[in-house]
Amino acid sequence: MTQVYGWMSVALLITATVSIWVASSPAILELVFGNRIVFYGLLIGQVLMVMSLSAAIQRLSAQMATALFIGYAIMNGLTLACIFLLYTGGSIASTFFVTAGTFGAMSAYGYFTKRDLTSLGGFLLMALIGLIIASLVNLFWHNETLYWISTYAGVLIFVGLTAYDTQKIKEMYAVGNAGTEEGRKVAVMGALRLYLDFINMFLYLLRLFGRRR
Repeated sequence: MTQVYGWMSVALLITATVSIWVASSPAILELVFGNRIVFYGLLIGQVLMVMSLSAAIQRLSAQMATALFIGYAIMNGLTLACIFLLYTGGSIASTFFVTAGTFGAMSAYGYFTKRDLTSLGGFLLMALIGLIIASLVNLFWHNETLYWISTYAGVLIFVGLTAYDTQKIKEMYAVGNAGTEEGRKVAVMGALRLYLDFINMFLYLLRLFGRRR
């Protein structure tokens, strides 16, 4: 679990560093956000990278899985630079700390609780699919009510998924593969899951607490 949280923290640091670098460079901003082909190419590339990593993890070496994870964190940092254009730096920082505290509390709950969260996880995964569909629909509909419903739902879903994913990662490590090649791959996949939970929770909380420029 130390490896899981370690790799997750490294990925978050890389994403934040890349985002700040892009936001401070007008030329890079223009390249990423001024060209739709580049921007949507990055978004599609991120989705494909996560899908490939998840589907091929058994065939990949631990080093390759780690490289793909770091590559994903870099690409995510390129696209997340847009938040520095939309929100003030102070509100981004405060929302990050709120996210970190919430994430830490829910991950600790998932790690230490004796309750089986499997049924909760199934419900949350179905809710996540509904959230994705609603978000895609609202890209074209632009309905403010649906926007806020999906925002609050997104916070609750990723708060719950943080606890669920932590428990599942702990169970995967409990089979005795710590320190092995398989264990290192489990650490990378676990870090990816928690990284995605953190980033999405942060983005939905930013909708609530972020102050727009």
